[in-house]
Amino acid sequence: MSMESAQELSRSGHRAQNVDISDRKDVAAHKSDFDFVIHCASTRGGDVDRYRRVYLDGTHNLLERLAPSRILFTSSTSVYAQAGGEWVTEESKADPQHETGKILREAERLVLANGGMVARLGGIYGPDRSALLQKFLDGRAVLDPENDRFVNQIHRDDAAAGMQLLLELSGTAGEIYNVVDNEAILQSDCWRWLAANLNWPLPPSGRSTSKRRRGESNKRVSNAKLRGIGWVPQYPTFAAGMEKSVLPNLVRQD
Repeated sequence: MSMESAQELSRSGHRAQNVDISDRKDVAAHKSDFDFVIHCASTRGGDVDRYRRVYLDGTHNLLERLAPSRILFTSSTSVYAQAGGEWVTEESKADPQHETGKILREAERLVLANGGMVARLGGIYGPDRSALLQKFLDGRAVLDPENDRFVNQIHRDDAAAGMQLLLELSGTAGEIYNVVDNEAILQSDCWRWLAANLNWPLPPSGRSTSKRRRGESNKRVSNAKLRGIGWVPQYPTFAAGMEKSVLPNLVRQD
């Protein structure tokens, strides 16, 4: 956790400490009396080496120091490398071809082997946060019908509610859960929806040249397993979340 994040949490009444989870000595220097541990770190756009330090080394250090606390590792649906637009579940093959995805899978296996849980999150969005919206507003969106793909999203609040449920329920240890909303959306449909609801022109048509840090894929991720244990998303679709939570804030900021 960064110093800024720790200070922000402390101001809101939570006990927070600035810890570098990739540093074994730093983790060992802090208290270990936790019932639950959520590994929800970010590399802030880091390279492969930083991924390894944060996700894999960080997981090793937390397991070593904080066992037998229940540990929940937040992974990514990018570990599914399927590219044909098919539906995938937690039982589907997860064999990423990119190095960052391989690191996430290795960290997943380590957590599961130690009785922890894995939450594979889609693209997180919410007030002041949406990679798709930012790409659209920055003019980087392109309508590319020959390379259209499904994107799987999750509102910040629904992701938090899902992870809380996993920690509260028994029987979730050693399990993987996809944390996405109810409806994958074609990227082209996302651009069209944003254009219509922001009263902006459609992006240009052409060949997209952007490269995704966690590799290219095209799949629809199922959340049936998480819904099966009682999770109900407040924002069941990307359109609902944008309309009710994100765009009103965007208007107010303007």
